[in-house]
Parts: sequence; C-alpha cells; structure tokens
Amino acid sequence: MSRLFGTISRGVRAPIIKQGDDIVKVVTDSVLEASAVEGVKFHDKDVVAMTEAIVARAQGNYATIDDIACDVKAKLGGETIGVIFPILSRNRFSVCLKGIAKGAKKVVVMLSYPSDEVGNHLISLDALDEKGVNPYTDVLTEQKYREYFGEAKHTFTGMDYVAYYRDLITSQGAECEIIFANNAKAILPYTKNVLACDIHTRFRTKRLLKEGGANVVCGLDDILNAPVNGSGYNPEYGLLGSNKSTEESIKLFPRDCKPVVDAIAKNIFEATGKKVEVMVYGDGAFKDPVGKIWELADPVVSPAYTEGLEGTPNELKLKYLADNDFADLKGEELKNAIKKKISEKDSKVVGQMGTTPRRLTDLIGSLCDLTSGSGDKGTPIIWISGYFDNYTTENKD
Repeated sequence: MSRLFGTISRGVRAPIIKQGDDIVKVVTDSVLEASAVEGVKFHDKDVVAMTEAIVARAQGNYATIDDIACDVKAKLGGETIGVIFPILSRNRFSVCLKGIAKGAKKVVVMLSYPSDEVGNHLISLDALDEKGVNPYTDVLTEQKYREYFGEAKHTFTGMDYVAYYRDLITSQGAECEIIFANNAKAILPYTKNVLACDIHTRFRTKRLLKEGGANVVCGLDDILNAPVNGSGYNPEYGLLGSNKSTEESIKLFPRDCKPVVDAIAKNIFEATGKKVEVMVYGDGAFKDPVGKIWELADPVVSPAYTEGLEGTPNELKLKYLADNDFADLKGEELKNAIKKKISEKDSKVVGQMGTTPRRLTDLIGSLCDLTSGSGDKGTPIIWISGYFDNYTTENKD
C-alpha cells in the first residue's frame, strides 16, 4: 500500500527543566519514552528539536537588571545614553530596559515608527497619511507624537508602549526623553553614546552611527557578551534573544549548543540505530496577518543544528509540473510521470520551478515553533518525521 502520510510534527512532553539539569539526557529520554509509549518508530532523517528556552534554563543562563546596569554603565559611560530602535515587547525588552536605565542618568529612547523592526505597530500607515507625517524624514518629539496620535494602544496587548517604556525608565531613577525617527543618526543631537537595540539590522545601524560621529556605539549583542559578577552571558548575541524571567531578571539566549545537538543525535543513534538530525530552535519566521508582527525576535531561528540540516530544500513544484510539463496527463499516468521527474532531478534544482529558497533550519524551526507554542502545552521538544520525504517515498518499516 502506498504511503498516505507526509510530514508529521509531534510535540513531545518533557519534565519541567531547571538549572543544572542534564539537557542531553532529558531530551534523549523524553523522545525514547515517547517512542515506546506511543508506538512510533524512529527513521533516518527524522528531526528532533528543542526550544532554546530549555537549553538556556538547564545552563542557568540568567542575568539580573543589576548585571545589565553594570555592563551598560561600564561600556556607555553611565551618563546620557541613546537607546534606539528597541522592539515593543513586555517579554523581550522590558526587563532589559530597566537594566539599561539603571546604568544611566538619562535615557533618550528613539522608537522607529509606524512599527518596530518585528512588526509591532505604534500607529497605522493610514494615521500617518491622515496627519501628513513622513516617517522617512520626520523626527517627532513625544509631545508632537501625542498631538498627532493621542494614546495609541497595541492591537492585541492593549499597551501604550510609549507610556510603558517611559515608566520603566523613570522607575529606575533615570530621566527619560522619547523621540520617534527612522534614521539612526537622528539620535546624535541628543547624545553621542548610543545603544542600538535592533536585531537583524543592527550591523547597519552601528555603521551609520559611527559614520555620523557617535563617540560610543554598542548593540544589545555587546551587552552581557561576557559574564558580569558571575552572571549568565552569550558571547555572540549578548542580550539579543533574551526573555523575561522575573520582574528583575532575564533568561539569555543559550550558548555552546553544538555539543548538545551532536550528543543527542549520538545517543538516539546508539539507542535506535537511526541517524536523526537535531536542532535547537527559537522564534520561527512567519508573520501574523492581523497584528502584523513578525515572529522573529531572536537573532537566529536556530543557534545550533547537526550537519544534515545545513542548506536549503531541493524540491520541484508539483502543481507547476501538473499544469505545465504534464498538462495532458491524468490519473496513474500523471502520478508516474511526476514521480519519474522527481527521481531524475539534480542534486540541486537550478533553472526549474522549485520552492522559494529558504534555509532548512528556518523552515523547520518555524514548524517547531508553531507546534510547541509558547504557552502551557508542555511540549518543548518536537519530533518531526517525513520532512525530507517526497512524492516518491513509500512506506517505511
């Protein structure tokens, strides 16, 4: 009988991970137990993935607002600092902002508008048009912003992020000023010491600030890129990818993940004889059509993965083949012709109608993130079967 299931993504329940737990053992034991209890077999090229959160928690990769403040003060001088292009997030940035403010006397926040980098909107494009505001050239003070747009609140959270960020800063004893602009250099008349808080555009932002005459330029990736008073840290990403842990602390993006994924793959092979791929994943890479947010607040979708997940898919588009190459065929004849075409494809599809080029880790990480969610499902481990199969693949043992 022909195989009728394609890709299957399963959320695997696991114990609540705490600092000091052996993450390799927990993940290995969890998927092996799931296989035994649910009666599902492993196959070569299955994918086992785990959220970055459980890896960081096991590592104890945490820091406090005092740790952040200490590093910010040491690197940016502790006087007036510019904090530009932060995302609008209670989970991702609020605690970081408290720590930043605690390390300065005054914070000038420069918010991009009408939305932040990942799509959280302060205001709509229609509202800008109505007021005749040009977001590419106009720099708005907080007073002018309020005159134009009043108390704008986020679609889903109901938060007025301008007021929220102001309150966070002043709660730490720092003076606060808020402006709105999309040109990084617009911060320089206010201060020459700047912390660039954008994620995926940070290298350009830093370059523009340096070209514009800034004295000190740091990114979030430069804060806590080494331990401070024994804190957690991430040498590559610093505060990027961090999440709120408590009102006074954050969980940082995990570090040293490659040995973790390699060890899990080795353990599963020794237990099952199957060569699975393993990855750590954070935010997926997809956009909400209503709230308009890009679910991509982590610096990368996957900080570590086994070698078989390198590259991009090598797939032909079945619908294109059916409508073009084999438009005159139907039924079994069409099925066999498409299978033959797939079996004859080159190792790298070039010059043919294939899938949109994206990295495997970004695609699989998005599937994992959607499967696990970020709430109370209790499935921080994902087991994917059949991802690398295609229309020609039949049943496996």
